Amino acid sequence: MCGRYAASRRPEDLVGTFGVQQWEPAETLAPSWNVAPTDRVHVVLERPLKGAAAGAAVPDGPVRQLRTLKWGLVPSWSKSPEAAAKMINARAETVHEKPSFRQAFATRRCLLPGDGYFEWVTDAAERQLEEQGRKKRPRKQPYFVTPADGSVMAMAGLYEFWRDRTLPGDHPLAWWVTCTVVTTEAETTPLAGAAGDEGPQSLAEIHPRMPLVLTPDRWDAWLDPSRTDPDEIRALLAPPPAGMMRAYPVPTGVSNVRNNGPELVAELDGPEAGTLF
Repeated sequence: MCGRYAASRRPEDLVGTFGVQQWEPAETLAPSWNVAPTDRVHVVLERPLKGAAAGAAVPDGPVRQLRTLKWGLVPSWSKSPEAAAKMINARAETVHEKPSFRQAFATRRCLLPGDGYFEWVTDAAERQLEEQGRKKRPRKQPYFVTPADGSVMAMAGLYEFWRDRTLPGDHPLAWWVTCTVVTTEAETTPLAGAAGDEGPQSLAEIHPRMPLVLTPDRWDAWLDPSRTDPDEIRALLAPPPAGMMRAYPVPTGVSNVRNNGPELVAELDGPEAGTLF
């Protein structure tokens, strides 16, 4: 799954990396090393410009934009936004058919840029309970999973619009724009730098799920709203090449969402005392 991640890249860098054509500097976010569900996050998406953003000359067709959305998708048909915290992830295997996600999967896809994501190592028995949908025991040692080459991590995502009917249409909170991260089965291949020593050797040993990270060669196709054929889009959901990611233990302070700073992604020599691995 993806329940916490780091996003410290400057908006200016994201604009260049993703070929963004439109963004509002006044709406961009400060760096965060502990992004949590329901936080506002940067996303890259393609939509036609409307209103003042379009300017005098309206571009022909979708424009690649850097936007800030709330993490936790609220379906357009939902009666209230209360489910947002529960819809932070969408499973790649079923995203095309689930009522909460299938329309967004067809026409409203995005990328969530980050430095990497956090996951907490659990033993085999706890992983089995989680796979069965049962409550887990407390999480253990946190690990930070990040591209081995230091590049930006682009997680596949979906976004949706929800109208709050209790407010007038011109109210600033009348429309919610929310997003979710697409996840897939965790890789069983060796992590970059894994040498058979102490600690997890694959992402699957850390957690059974992982966010679906898209390599740059798939960004254009994923963001293109004119691609609506489910089978064609599903073909883009293959996991990244083996060995692309590395993982290392980080301070347990990241477990508290109130903590936020670069020290949370500092690599430890080994797990903190009293934790797994």
